[in-house]
Amino acid sequence: MPAEAERTVVANRRARHDYHLEETYEAGIQLLGSEVKSLREGRASVQDAYAKVRGGEVWLVNMHIAPYPQAGPFNHDPLRPRKLLLHKAEIRRLVGKVKERGYTLVPLRVYFRRGLAKVELALARGKKQYDKREDLARREAERQMARALAGRRRPARV
Repeated sequence: MPAEAERTVVANRRARHDYHLEETYEAGIQLLGSEVKSLREGRASVQDAYAKVRGGEVWLVNMHIAPYPQAGPFNHDPLRPRKLLLHKAEIRRLVGKVKERGYTLVPLRVYFRRGLAKVELALARGKKQYDKREDLARREAERQMARALAGRRRPARV
């Protein structure tokens, strides 16, 4: 396996449906040993998770990492807030955007890069119901056009 290989553990597929994604950031996560073991097994969920800026730090809230069975009494709380590791300049930029313009920080995926757990965060603005319907209609139209074009490209059978 190459040193640069990334292995996605969990992805938030609803994020693109529920939000307009503006910018993405990569952040490290401060984890306990049992959390890392559980993540490596793919036992996590970011469906209801979001990031919050508190006291000059960014915290990932509501991310569920299942307890690791072999940890016994030293297990972690599955829903505990986890600190995200970002540069100060990135945090300052995020604070400004989240406070001023009504953006929210949404985790898109959790993955391992070079053995370290990372989160891909997106600066996002919530979609209205009509935006979601427009996206669905546009995607369906593109699908129909692709099908029509695929049908035209087939060679005539003899």
